[in-house]
This record gives sequence, C-alpha cells and structure tokens, in this order.
Amino acid sequence: MDKQIKKLPSFNLQEMLIVLAIIGILLLIALPNLMPLITKAKSVEAQTQLKAIYNAEKQYYFMYSKYSMEFSEIDFEAPKTVQENGTANYTYEIIQATNSEFKARATAVTDFNGNGIFNVWEIDQDGNPKQVVND
Repeated sequence: MDKQIKKLPSFNLQEMLIVLAIIGILLLIALPNLMPLITKAKSVEAQTQLKAIYNAEKQYYFMYSKYSMEFSEIDFEAPKTVQENGTANYTYEIIQATNSEFKARATAVTDFNGNGIFNVWEIDQDGNPKQVVND
C-alpha cells in the first residue's frame, strides 16, 4: 500500500512577513485619524462621573439649601486613576460651591493623543457637562 504525502497549499514565511508589514503601515496611516475617536470615547468617563457629582450635589442642596465643597459630604467617591493602579483616566474636584451654585472639574491624567494638552470637563448647577480644554 503506497501512501502519498499530499502537500497542502499554504503561505511561506516571506509572504506572511510582507502581509504583516503592509498591515503595520496601514495602521500607522490610520492611527492619527482615529485619535479624536479615542479621546471622545475616553471623555465619556468624565461626563458620566460629573453627572454623578451633579446628582449628589443636587441631593445635598435639597437637604441643606447649599452646595458642598467636599466629596465626603455628598457621598461621592472618586475612582482611582490609572496612576494609582485604578481604571479612571480623570481626576475630579469641586472647584466652587456656594449657597446657589457649584462647579466641578474633571482633568485627564494622561494625554490621549500625545499633543501635550490634557482634556478638561466641567459641570455646574445646571447639569450640562462642558468641555473646557479639548485634547
């Protein structure tokens, strides 16, 4: 009984390396166009956390007829940043609180697109997050 070894069609190493090089070049061309999308996706975190601060401040306001400067008073715990082995890309702070208004700020801890500008969002007693510094 004669067993024949049948060769399967396949790619050789050179062909695979050429394909990988072409994919790498295409990624390098496409990456600068994708950076605004990456920044926009990461800014959703800031908007969500600022809305949580807004809700906590409003609840505090209804109870005490004033806004608070302290996260502990409004029962908000800021998430740990990536620099603190957490997952948050922003630091949060209340920068103004009076009897009638407040303002909270989220500042990026990393430069998402490498241009040296850090993304900043703010929210006030009206509850609309606003981008103050665009990354």
